[in-house]
Amino acid sequence: MDWFEKSLQENFDLPPKNPSEEAQRRWRSAVGALVKNRRRRFRMVADLDSRSQNEAHQRSIQEKIRLALYVQKAAITFIDGTKHKEYRLTEDIINARFSINPDELASITSKHDVKALRMHGGVDGISKKIRSTFDHGISASDLDTRQNIYGVNRYAEKPSRSFWMFVWDALQDMTLIILMVCALISAVVGLASEGFPKGMYDGLGIILSILLVVMVTAVSDYRQSLQFKELDNEKKKIFIHVTRDGSRQKISIYDLVVGDIVHLSIGDQVPADGLYIHGYSLLIDESSLSGESDPVYISKDKPFLLAGTKVQDGSAKMMVTAVGMRTEWGRLMSTLSEGGEDETPLQVKLNGVATIIGKIGLVFATLTFVVLMVRFLIEKGLTVGLSNWYSTDALTIVNYFATAVTIIVVAVPEGLPLAVTLSLAFAMKKLMHDKALVRHLSACETMGSAGTICTDKTGTLTTNHMVVDRIWISDASKSVTSDSSLEDLNSVISPTTLGLFLQGIFENTSAEVVKEKDGAQTVLGTPTERAILEFGLKLQGSHDAEDRTCTKVKVEPFNSDKKKMAVLVSLPNGTYRWFSKGASEIVVQMCDMMVDADGNSVPLSEAQRRNILDAINAFASDALRTLCLAYKEVDDFDDDSDSPTGGFTLISIFGIKDPLHPGVKDAVKACMSAGIIVRMVTGDNINTAKAIAKECGILTDDGIAIEGQDFRSKSPEEMRDLIPKIRVMARSLPLDKHTLVTNLRGMFHEVVAVTGDGTNDAPALHEADIGLAMGIAGTEEVLLSQQCSCCGLI
Repeated sequence: MDWFEKSLQENFDLPPKNPSEEAQRRWRSAVGALVKNRRRRFRMVADLDSRSQNEAHQRSIQEKIRLALYVQKAAITFIDGTKHKEYRLTEDIINARFSINPDELASITSKHDVKALRMHGGVDGISKKIRSTFDHGISASDLDTRQNIYGVNRYAEKPSRSFWMFVWDALQDMTLIILMVCALISAVVGLASEGFPKGMYDGLGIILSILLVVMVTAVSDYRQSLQFKELDNEKKKIFIHVTRDGSRQKISIYDLVVGDIVHLSIGDQVPADGLYIHGYSLLIDESSLSGESDPVYISKDKPFLLAGTKVQDGSAKMMVTAVGMRTEWGRLMSTLSEGGEDETPLQVKLNGVATIIGKIGLVFATLTFVVLMVRFLIEKGLTVGLSNWYSTDALTIVNYFATAVTIIVVAVPEGLPLAVTLSLAFAMKKLMHDKALVRHLSACETMGSAGTICTDKTGTLTTNHMVVDRIWISDASKSVTSDSSLEDLNSVISPTTLGLFLQGIFENTSAEVVKEKDGAQTVLGTPTERAILEFGLKLQGSHDAEDRTCTKVKVEPFNSDKKKMAVLVSLPNGTYRWFSKGASEIVVQMCDMMVDADGNSVPLSEAQRRNILDAINAFASDALRTLCLAYKEVDDFDDDSDSPTGGFTLISIFGIKDPLHPGVKDAVKACMSAGIIVRMVTGDNINTAKAIAKECGILTDDGIAIEGQDFRSKSPEEMRDLIPKIRVMARSLPLDKHTLVTNLRGMFHEVVAVTGDGTNDAPALHEADIGLAMGIAGTEEVLLSQQCSCCGLI
């Protein structure tokens, strides 16, 4: 059987992730040599020729979009001048009290037509013409009217294949066609020799067998297609934040309509074409549309946002101007074929086995037919002679031929790949019931081979609902878990310190307090930001009660590389104040002053600095995430420069707690007992990470904890010795997790699973054999993007 295994390895052995095009073409060539029905054999295999055509078509469309975005306006004006299209207001638009044609509104954004935008009065003028306001949004009662006139936010999809199309595909099998010919010949010969109905028995039996095979195959393929369609609909359920009826709401992207005010933040995918209203440092990645790798800075001078692009940095509000097929992304998506076209490695190998068995069956079927015919001719020559032929002789030859075909039918295990496909699809269905949506079929199979799990901490192992547990302020450390402790804190610090502290909380935050429909207040934002803002609201009593005596001038959103965020506010006396908040060791290094109990800024001595670092380590050793808040007074600022990196005054240190999810300890223990190594990779302080890792059982006696800075400085030889021992990596950058996953797969040939809940986890999720995204903070959009080939769970 050595030649059998060699043939499997040469023609049917594909890597478990991203097989090369040459390997896939070799596989198709080997299978296609026997099975002529390409629709059945290749129904779930990558059609490389079609894929190449799609990619070429996509590049062509990207080039056209690039021209529409970046070519000189003179050329566009010339084209529009020679073929001018007049937009008219129809009766339906006028009756709905709108003042702009849907196609004209869509063209303003898609063509980046600044001239047309100004002609309509800019973004303010457009908002009036579509009856939307920046603060109130649209009215929910107008949704149906807006969808009827401006369209729904859905893309045209290929129509589903009917059951009878699957029946027709099943009938195209070459083996079944041969059997049908045999059945017809057998029926004709039987009627001529034995009469009706006895002569029909053999032919009718073959026909019934064919119908049975066809119906089983068609029903199985049809049910499988329905499962994929249902899963495809599930993975497209993405929710966004909009302002409607004056309140911020979370809605499905399919419910988005023209005029909606959409809130965008880092990692979000722009859900529709729209116009920028206001925001901070908004950078958009348009590579999915234009092919340009450089991010585009969006401002009021360049306010055009296109669906399908991604927010790379900053935050903003935008007003939707086009949805669905009127967007550039909709036009692009309508030209591409979606859905699963790649087989899993197991299916490839089983198809290879089935093909080789089929070849063996074909050889033996041919030998059987030849032997039977030779014996028949010898017997006939010895008895009645080869010159005398009768109708029974034809029936005998047909029976010999049917016997040979039966051997082929039995030998070729057509149902084997189908059974694997159905079993994996069933596994996907079961996982979906457990709130795990499988994007690629191969993930179900690959998960069974995983030997390493690289997991994030916050939001994955923990509940992702943080609260401020302890606080250091004015050289004193206090627990703030109860109302009485809050009152005690109010009595300890001076009103001046409290005012400065609350101002730093309320101004330097990306969280937001919104009112629900029932009038209740909810804090929206990242878990850390929510915890600090909720603490500030409790300490203040009410966000609305805050006396706003300053105005935001400049905002620097949180950046995973800098590990801090900053805001510049103007004060009533004409000066400015920077507030900075971020990782403790970074912010403390920026400070040379601190706020004392009376609210005065005093120099930060070395002894006090050591006490502060001891407090940070004490918080971290109790599994608390630490953040520092500091400020700096300035007389002037530069619009193009970043926030200062020194001269700050330390206000406070937050100790934030995020408890473990129930069942995490048992899950880690189960993985360990199954031989799966669990590694924690987080951006938190190393002491916090070690405390959490010990609590849930990840950090064992034979494992080590390391910081990302130390890890990335190691040579490949040092990494080879170090990586097997790593159980915790703290203060890691996105590149550190990506490097760890790459080395685990490359150096040690591990099957690696990666979990993450933030956009910064996307590179590692994409590199891993299997990506497990928690569906928040942008990872869902990353995995669902057309540009991402990660096989994963959401």
